[in-house]
Amino acid sequence: MKKFGILLFVFICAFSISAQKEQNMKDKTVVADAKSTDPLEMAKKALAAHGGDKFKNLKNIFMKGSTDISASPTQTLPAAFVIIYEGEKYSFEIQAPPMVNFKQVYDGQETFSSMRGMSLPPLNRLGFPMLIKIEEKGFTVSALPEKLKKKHGFRVTSPDGYYTDFITDEKTNLVKEYEASYDFNGGQVTTSVAIDGYKEISGVLINEKFSQRLEMGQLSYYSNFKAKEILVDTKLPDNAFVLSK
Repeated sequence: MKKFGILLFVFICAFSISAQKEQNMKDKTVVADAKSTDPLEMAKKALAAHGGDKFKNLKNIFMKGSTDISASPTQTLPAAFVIIYEGEKYSFEIQAPPMVNFKQVYDGQETFSSMRGMSLPPLNRLGFPMLIKIEEKGFTVSALPEKLKKKHGFRVTSPDGYYTDFITDEKTNLVKEYEASYDFNGGQVTTSVAIDGYKEISGVLINEKFSQRLEMGQLSYYSNFKAKEILVDTKLPDNAFVLSK
């Protein structure tokens, strides 16, 4: 059970969203900005680079795709995922039969996990969903920790203590990687995500291809994610955030 829990944690903490305009990023010219060392200013510039109000005003996002996780070069677990955001609500489902069939839902008030005794960190407190909250009450923006001080970026911390360290490109202000540590099942988990590609859809730039390293004690896991279907501000199923008792 603990091993499956770690694998599921890898899946759930790697997803993120951001915003821009529909076209290939390779063809897009991004205007460079003056280098800033103030954490809040860097955070504001990163938010603006990812769409600003377009990003903040997203109603919902639907993502479906495939991934693989490995703990060694010879052991790989292929899987499929579906994830839905709507404000503070989210639904996350991972299928890797016959080993894993997991779903976690938060309807804005309660959290449901299909695996008894297994409740993962809240998806809306990981990665890009934290970026849109930099000016909300209770969320703080601070400098990167000492180990990351040579990199360009900032830390966002939620009122309940979850945080994400964002590393940004000095010229474009786009997020190129992020890192976080969490307590999980009695141990500390550190995850690092590197963004390999964005896809722009209807004014929203989606993190469609990314890789991740996760460390828990002496264990290390590696994964690669690819979103095959991405929809924004779409009509969601009526039961998207229904809690199964």
